[in-house]
Order: sequence, then C-alpha cells, then structure tokens
Amino acid sequence: MPELPEVETVRRGLEPVLVGRRIVRVKLARNDLRFPFPQDFAARLEGATVTALHRRAKYLLARLSTGETWLMHLGMTGRFTVVAPDGQPQGLGEFYYESAAEARGAGPHDHVVIDLDGGWRIIYSDPRRFGIMDIIPEGGEAEHPLLKGLGLEPLGNAMNADNLAKAFRGKKAPLKAALSDQKIIAGLGNIYVCEALFRARLSPFAPAGSLVTRAGAPRASLERLVAAIREVLGEALKAGGSTLRDYAGADGAAGQFQERFDVYDREGEPCRRAGCGGTVKRLAQSGRSTFYCPRCQRRTGP
Repeated sequence: MPELPEVETVRRGLEPVLVGRRIVRVKLARNDLRFPFPQDFAARLEGATVTALHRRAKYLLARLSTGETWLMHLGMTGRFTVVAPDGQPQGLGEFYYESAAEARGAGPHDHVVIDLDGGWRIIYSDPRRFGIMDIIPEGGEAEHPLLKGLGLEPLGNAMNADNLAKAFRGKKAPLKAALSDQKIIAGLGNIYVCEALFRARLSPFAPAGSLVTRAGAPRASLERLVAAIREVLGEALKAGGSTLRDYAGADGAAGQFQERFDVYDREGEPCRRAGCGGTVKRLAQSGRSTFYCPRCQRRTGP
C-alpha cells in the first residue's frame, strides 16, 4: 500500500500536468474500481479545468472550475501514467506485479483515460482495482464519508506535541496502534510509524497515554516523537518515497528511502544505532508487522 510520501510524490508529479488544464475527454474502460464510479462521472469532469491539486491523508483532491472536487485514491495497485503530447509516457507511481508494457500505460488494466487540452493524457491503471475515484459536490469535502473524521495531517502545522497529547491522553492502546489510527493522524502508515518510533527510541507496545502527563501536557518523549515523524517523512519525500516492489515517482525513477530503513523489513539484522548491539525483531500488531529493536526502544514515557 503506498503511504503518504509516495502519494505526495505522485501529487507533485501530477500537479504541473493537471493544474490549469481543461479536461477534454474522459474514457472509462469499466463501471467501477473498488466502488462504482459516481453517476455521470465522465460528463462531470469533461469541460472542467483543474484549479488545484491537494492531498488529504492518502487521498488526492483535484479542485475543479465547476466547484466540485475530483477525489482519487491509489489503493494497493493504482498507478498514474502521464503521456506527453509527443507520446512519451512518464510513470507516476507503480505498485505490484505490473509488466514492462503496463508500466508504459499500455496494459490491460488501464481503467480511466483523461485527455487534457494541449495534447496531454493521464492514464489510471489498477490491476487489483482497489483504487477509488469519486466526485464531491461543492462544499461537501468535510462531510464526505472518506474524509470525515480524518485526524491531523502529519506534515501540517497542527501536527504538534500539544495536539497529539490531547489525542493520546488516557489512551491505553499501544503506541504503534495509536499512530496508525487515521482518526488521530491521517495518512501515517506502517513503514513510517516503525521508523519514527525507532528514531524516538520508543517502544511500539507502550500505552499511548504514557507519553502524556496527568495534567495533559506532552512529555519530552512525545516532543521527540513528533520531531521524528516530521524528520522521517521529510527524508522520504526527498528520496521520492520507498520502493517495495514497483513504485516509481514523478520522473519514473524508483523511490530510494527503503535504502535508509533502520528497522522496517530488517528482521534479524543488527540494530543500526551506534553502540546498541541489539537485533531487529518483528511482531504482529493489529494484523500488521511491527519492526523494532527491543534493546534501544524500551522507553515508554519521559
């Protein structure tokens, strides 16, 4: 599943192609992805100009000149390919099991084709069809079922120790589970939770509430955690995301952050923290793999 840095990398690649251009034609190869396309989906997009492209959690939101918003989610295997006016394709995110032909936007899983003015084309491919596309009526984003109730944006100004302390206060849930809760932090996924907890030297099994004082103030450990989350996401964005199989960024190149993993997918390997001497372990938490160093990630509070 692509996580926030990968989705943001795709957004940054799509933005200069989409924003300011008019959608000339929309071709659908089927009636649904994970869910059916909304009524008159193609007709509501055609003729509209994309005025802005934002990201909320792992959702891409294209604001349209009609006042509506085009919502997109990559799911597990979604990928956008931009085809320039000269016919040259450029991949913007490739996940899981694509062939070389599919990576060039010519495969059997091309479900949505968007023609833009100026001769540009955007192709959405999705072998497993876990992606989502919807159109939100004007003013309806806050109440949309997929967006309503999402938590703090981990790269936004509201992501700070004080706000996180309010969300964690009194929580007995393990820290790993709390950080993965989309109602607390929106878009923070398994890879970057594991990496941030390692950098903050915090146990993934500690109660989330242990990072908050009785008075509700953030402990120093929570300050460290917020800094670690921002740091690891920032580094991942600079690296173009993490390639686990076939992910590619806006320039068609694979993301490189996986080469910097300290704990994720490193079960049985030596801890990379100088002087630790521990070994990375993997345990299942809420159906997901948690990677951590039991020697240097013992802290649960201060």
